Amino acid sequence: MKFTEGLLKKIYIPPPDSHKGENGKLLVIAGSKLFHSASIWPLTVAARIVDMVFYSSVLENNEIVKKEFRNGIVVPRDRVEDYIKEADCVLIGPGLPRKEGEERGDDDTGRLTSELLKKYPNKKWVIDGGSLQTIAPDILPKNSIITPHPKEFETLFKLKPTKENAEKVAKEFNCIVLLKGPTDVICSKTQTVEIEGGNAGMTKGGTGDVLAGLVASLNCNNEPFLSAVAGSFINKKAGESLFKRVGYYFNASDLANEIPLVMKKLLPI
Repeated sequence: MKFTEGLLKKIYIPPPDSHKGENGKLLVIAGSKLFHSASIWPLTVAARIVDMVFYSSVLENNEIVKKEFRNGIVVPRDRVEDYIKEADCVLIGPGLPRKEGEERGDDDTGRLTSELLKKYPNKKWVIDGGSLQTIAPDILPKNSIITPHPKEFETLFKLKPTKENAEKVAKEFNCIVLLKGPTDVICSKTQTVEIEGGNAGMTKGGTGDVLAGLVASLNCNNEPFLSAVAGSFINKKAGESLFKRVGYYFNASDLANEIPLVMKKLLPI
């Protein structure tokens, strides 16, 4: 399947007469004592797209969001399942620790992710980062979106990160694969789209967390494959827009801030 910008016309646009909560509720389960900003970047993007963002991280990050960011509803980990039930989509993994007990007080990412995926297989999921590095592929829920970079893909599936293997994985596990790279490869069980573009400024740490937040936000009100394809395209266009102004010299926060501007240009209102 070839990507055309006409696909963006299918993206959900909030109706003028809509009310709070009708345009998406996203739960973000992310971050650790080591990776603070990895949970803030997807929150930054999501807060500009969906109506409500529920945010659950370690205590220190929760306090940062309460005091400084304020654009998310902070959810203690012991109440996270209440908000899984309420959310339209759940993003899990950005900045979650890769090793058990990486920092005192951090979650066991593999256990946390596996338990939630198994308990709520019918929820819309976007799975990223630390979660991808600590779970087994056979627990991936049907139609979940995974957003691995090449090394994460190889770690999770024990396969080389190629288009052919991404298609194989999507068919075997009935999931959506967004394999990140200079050309993103997005595969469902029946379709494959390649998205070219972007630039080397997007190799900065955190840009993948931005993409995960964007895809998860879109997934609240759109079907998963369209969300992954549109998210990839918009993300790369935001990187290109920044390159025109500052060259390679931008960071993940710049990218998160550029996405709403690009969405306004690309999406009908």
